[in-house]
Amino acid sequence: MNDDEFELFVLKFGKDILRFCRMTAKDAENGDELYQDTMLKLLEKKKTLDSTQNTKSYALSTSIYLWKNKRKKYANRMRLVPIDSVNEMFDEGNQMFDDEQEASPEQIVLQQSEADMVQGFVASLPEKYRIPIYLYYSADMQINEISKILRLPEGTVKSRMWKAKKLLKEKLEAIGYDR
Repeated sequence: MNDDEFELFVLKFGKDILRFCRMTAKDAENGDELYQDTMLKLLEKKKTLDSTQNTKSYALSTSIYLWKNKRKKYANRMRLVPIDSVNEMFDEGNQMFDDEQEASPEQIVLQQSEADMVQGFVASLPEKYRIPIYLYYSADMQINEISKILRLPEGTVKSRMWKAKKLLKEKLEAIGYDR
């Protein structure tokens, strides 16, 4: 992949990858850092990338790999030297609705509240269920692409997505949310 092809790739898929990174990291700051690390890794491997292949899938796979490594490193550090005084901030800076239509302030607040609630429930899912949901819904990937990224059989990805949807439905029904 040459410089022009890489630039086109970033312009075409950069927003999807950034959104996925922010959702995976659960906040904008860590998501932006993960996105930057992912793009740097892709830039390092630019010469070996083939623009005719599914580079978006490779980029998302790279971001998952980097995120898991970062979490392992953090867990090892906390195991060796625990820091009790650090308070983690949880900021869901993503908006899940479009502002294309004129909406009343009440509708905007309700939509944001619903989006925050659903994002919170998705974020609370175990990682093995959360990542396929993010890949499918936020990165617009197909089941076969997700299975390649996660190195799992398609049936396993489907069953994890089914289980995640079931868990989300139970959580939403428990609070009386019915749509």
